[in-house]
Amino acid sequence: MSNMEHALRTVADRIASARADGTPLCIRGGGSKNFLGHSHGELLDTCDLKGIISYEPTELVVTVGSGTTLVELEALLAEQGQCLPFEPPHFNWSQATTTSAATVGGMVASGLAGPSRASVGGVRDYVLGVKLINGLGQQLTFGGQVMKNVAGYDVSRLMVGARGTLGLLTEVSLKVLPLAPAEATLCFALEQHEALEQLHRWGGEPLPLNASCWTIESAKPCLYVRLRGAVAAVEAACKKMLAEVPGQRMDNAQSSQDWALCRNQQLPFFSDGRASGDALWRLSVPQTAPVLALPGQPLVEWHGGLRWLWAPASAAAQLQAVARAAGGNATLFVTPEGMAANAANSLRTGSTTLDAIGLRLKASFDPQGLFNPGLL
Repeated sequence: MSNMEHALRTVADRIASARADGTPLCIRGGGSKNFLGHSHGELLDTCDLKGIISYEPTELVVTVGSGTTLVELEALLAEQGQCLPFEPPHFNWSQATTTSAATVGGMVASGLAGPSRASVGGVRDYVLGVKLINGLGQQLTFGGQVMKNVAGYDVSRLMVGARGTLGLLTEVSLKVLPLAPAEATLCFALEQHEALEQLHRWGGEPLPLNASCWTIESAKPCLYVRLRGAVAAVEAACKKMLAEVPGQRMDNAQSSQDWALCRNQQLPFFSDGRASGDALWRLSVPQTAPVLALPGQPLVEWHGGLRWLWAPASAAAQLQAVARAAGGNATLFVTPEGMAANAANSLRTGSTTLDAIGLRLKASFDPQGLFNPGLL
């Protein structure tokens, strides 16, 4: 029996035992995203469900155990000149040890993506199939290893962002992509309204925009734009954009480190905010939304579609009203107490209809409420 088979049997027996005595289970991989909400229950560790099950570089498909670390998977893909283009954040990246505990299962369960999300899509767009154990102890398979493999509802993608409430992921198949042949990062000294207007203008042109980040650095506003694509396309875009707006091209080695810090929320904006005692809010709005009337300066990603803000938790009503008026929503992402969410349901949608659908799905997959009780 392989290590993966042994680990699968172990977790299956654990779930069967929990069903028998009604013991709630808290599913956890590397624990890098515990701040998204705590669940009471006995710990069910998925880290032993690890390993590369199959990898076909020519087919751009990889299948791994859910406990496989992102570090291992990304290193394997890099050897073949490939990547997870949506840049899943690690969050607990340690620069001292260059290791991360973030797992593929946690990546899918959280559904979080990095700076390139607005250009290349999110986690859900790259999940081809999953295997899981539901609350009835059944080992189920959804999807497969090709794009056109679903007739009806795509349950595998339903697992993205479910935070382990519908079942324990054991195996995940993902579409991967080749690394871009060329990359460049441009920096412009623009105020927020100028940056948004320029991003909207560039977004309507055939430019290889991949990621953007507007923030305040040393009391100065800065817009960073990353370009990725064919060498000729990137070079032509750099020439055009710098001719339109005064700016500078960054050193690729330095900018790559900066984008990694942005991906893992380790930029000064995030570290300084943690010391403020405020909560970190995530505002998702249309990319065309103007500057919002917020109590502070945000960090703006996704070409204007994602705005991070440090503000008191008591500002919830104000922030939600502002976000809704712009056609989006505001959610409490991290609270100041130890960088851990103080409410298990901090990521609720705010829609009674959607929350009701979530509860019905939970009842279907996990009727006893064994997995991650309290989360939705």
